[in-house]
Amino acid sequence: MEKFSNDVEAADALAQAYKNLKKEIAKVVVGQDEVVHLVLTAIFCQGHSLLVGVPGLAKTLLVQTIATSLDLQFKRIQFTPDLMPSDIIGAETMDKERNFNFVKGPIFANIVLADEINRTPPKTQAALLESMQEYSVTIAGQRYALPKPFFVLATQNPIEQEGTYPLPEAQLDRFMFNIFLDYPTYKQEVDIVKNTTADDIQKVNKVLNAEEIIAFQHLVRRVPIADNVVEYAVKLTHSTRPNVNGSSTANDFLEWGAGPRASQFLVLGAKCHALINGKYSPDIEDVQAVARPVLRHRIVRNFKAEAEGKTVDTLISKLMEA
Repeated sequence: MEKFSNDVEAADALAQAYKNLKKEIAKVVVGQDEVVHLVLTAIFCQGHSLLVGVPGLAKTLLVQTIATSLDLQFKRIQFTPDLMPSDIIGAETMDKERNFNFVKGPIFANIVLADEINRTPPKTQAALLESMQEYSVTIAGQRYALPKPFFVLATQNPIEQEGTYPLPEAQLDRFMFNIFLDYPTYKQEVDIVKNTTADDIQKVNKVLNAEEIIAFQHLVRRVPIADNVVEYAVKLTHSTRPNVNGSSTANDFLEWGAGPRASQFLVLGAKCHALINGKYSPDIEDVQAVARPVLRHRIVRNFKAEAEGKTVDTLISKLMEA
C-alpha cells in the first residue's frame, strides 16, 4: 500500500476505515451490527456471503448501503424460476453487419446482490459458480474477467420453501460466510419505523474506493499467524467430519463435515477479525469469532440431530468447547 510506510500503519488504517464504515452504514441500517461486521469482514477477505433471513429485514438496503460507502458499482439480480444463465452473465448478439458482439450481463459489477438465489433452477445457479471462484466468465470459448474487487452477496428466505431449489453443496461451499439476520429489538424497530416514515433521506458518505479495498485485501493475507492458531482452525474443521477423525459430537449428530475450504476461511476470517479489532496477529478467539458463519452451511445434521432439535449453531458450539 503506497501511502503507508509499513504494514502496521496500514493495519491501523484498516481498523479506522472499518469504524468509519460502520458509522456511515448505521445512518441507514438500524441494528444488524453483527451482520454488517461479517459482510465487511468477508469483503476484506475477498469472500462471498449468503444472507439468510425473513423478508423485510433490510437485506437489499444493507447491501446497497455497503456498496455506496465503498464507492463500488452495485447490481441486483432478482432470481426467478424462469431466469436463464444468459440473464446473469450476458450473451452474444448479432449486429447489423452480422458480427457477434458480447453484451455484458449484471454479473459485471463490483458487488452483485443475488436476491432469493434459491428461487432459480440449478442450471442458472451454476452460472454463478465460475464467477465466484475464478472471477471471470466464459462465453463461446472467450474468457471475460470481472471487475475487481468482486463480491457476490446472495439472499435466501428460510421460511418459504415452496417452489425453491436448495443450493447444491458445491455452490454453498463457495460462500465464505452464511449469515443469519434476526428480527430487530423493540427499540431498534421503533427507530426503523421513525427513520423510514419521515421525509428525510440520510446521505451515506464514501469511505473507501476499489483500489484501497484491494490493497487491504492483500494486507489481510500478509498478517502473520502463529502455527498453533492455524492448527486450531484445522482441528476444528477436522472435528466436524464424522467417522473419519471427527469428535463424538460429529459421530453422533452429523451426516457430513466441512472440507478444507472451511479451514482456509477460518484462518482468513481470523486475520481480518484481528485487524479490525486493533490487533496485528490473530489468536484462537479470533478463529472462534468467525467459526459459526464459516461452518454452519458446510456441515449437515443427521436424523438424530434433527429429531432431538439440535441446531447447527449449537453443534458448532459443542465442537468448539471440545
